[in-house]
This record gives sequence, C-alpha cells and structure tokens, in this order.
Amino acid sequence: MSETSCRIDVWLWRARFAKSRSLAAAMVERGAVRLTHNGAQTRLDKPSRSVHVGDGLVFALGGRLIDLTVEGLGERRGPPEEARALYSAVEREPPIGG
Repeated sequence: MSETSCRIDVWLWRARFAKSRSLAAAMVERGAVRLTHNGAQTRLDKPSRSVHVGDGLVFALGGRLIDLTVEGLGERRGPPEEARALYSAVEREPPIGG
C-alpha cells in the first residue's frame, strides 16, 4: 500500500482485533466489516481493500458491535497500548425512549 493507506486485514491485525492476519481476512471475506470513507459506507468483501486515517469501521466481535474511527495505520503489531492508539471508539447516543 502506501503511507496513507493500509490493507484492512493488516490494520485489524495490528490494532489487535484479530489474532492473525488470516483470521482478519476471514472476517472481511464474511462481509462482517463496514467501512465509511469520504461519507460513503460500503461492506468490505476483500482483505486487500484499503483503510485510511479518518475512516470509520463497524464490525461485530465477541457479541459486541464495534464502531470506531481509524486514527493511525501503524507499522507493526505492537503491544496493546500501541494498538489502542490506532483507533478511537465512536460513542452513539441511545435511541429516544430506549
């Protein structure tokens, strides 16, 4: 890729949402990851798709819905503190009456 983008399977692995790149790739191939880039949301289907800083990602993991913004691409799969610096959680308002 480039310095401004990263493969989604690599990013999910570096950010520690998957234990291996192959598990990250399988998650993407199942259609479990949605990407919001420049205001357009798409369901990713190939692990080679690019993710950029500022993109939004939504996916289910461990029975929870993860909604985050990509803050960095990383250069390696580092310790958890380094991985948490690659994203920020998106807080949603609860539905009215819910």
